[in-house]
Amino acid sequence: MLHGKKIAVVLPAYHAEKTLLMTYKDIPLDIVDEIVLVDDCSSDKTVEEGKRLGIKNIVVHKKNMGYGGNQKTCYKEALRLGADIVVMVHPDYQYAPKLITAMASMIASGEYDVVLGSRVLGTGALKGGMPVYKYISNRFLTLAENLLLGEKISEYHTGYRAFSKEVLKGLPLLENSNDFVFDNEMLAQAAYFNFRIGEISCPTKYFTDASSINFKRSVIYGFGVLSTALKFKLQKMGIKRYSIFDKGGRKLPS
Repeated sequence: MLHGKKIAVVLPAYHAEKTLLMTYKDIPLDIVDEIVLVDDCSSDKTVEEGKRLGIKNIVVHKKNMGYGGNQKTCYKEALRLGADIVVMVHPDYQYAPKLITAMASMIASGEYDVVLGSRVLGTGALKGGMPVYKYISNRFLTLAENLLLGEKISEYHTGYRAFSKEVLKGLPLLENSNDFVFDNEMLAQAAYFNFRIGEISCPTKYFTDASSINFKRSVIYGFGVLSTALKFKLQKMGIKRYSIFDKGGRKLPS
């Protein structure tokens, strides 16, 4: 716990057998109350490895639900366990789990509702092995989003995030995609509903066993990002309405 707040770490897993141990060993168990592993129908031994490590809260999807669908299950389970703050860490060891304490503290202090582990603050992205084409597209998409959303976020595309329970209960997350653009839709929703978004510099690692989407999926994701930002702007201007920005939209059970 931190400041009386219950902390849950969620691990959206897909073929994470080889990296789950490294990730788990760096989780600060002195402040983390619950760990939730959601396996998205992996064909390797991710679930067995999770059980071997002693992770008690393991959910297994019988069919692949996609990255966004995995996160929806993660957050639903964390809320069911009574979490006040939920930190999402990819179990592929691309991000540094040791920063969980710092990220959760920024929310527990009452200063922020959402905290992002940014690969771009500092010099971590390219040094960590991010492909140049991904870095360039990251910068372009982030610039476009900041212009359309009216924010000053260094990067919208990190998979390292922390949320207060109020954010997870308040956003219409069930209106979002089950694919990779879920991440972006969630941040756009947080901005739309005026939740406070903070960032922390985070080193990143790109290596063989770290998960990464291919070029084709990256292009699809990029168009999805721009579409989300345009929907945000159009709804803010009162021109159109979209379910992902509907306060009465479908939310996670609480």
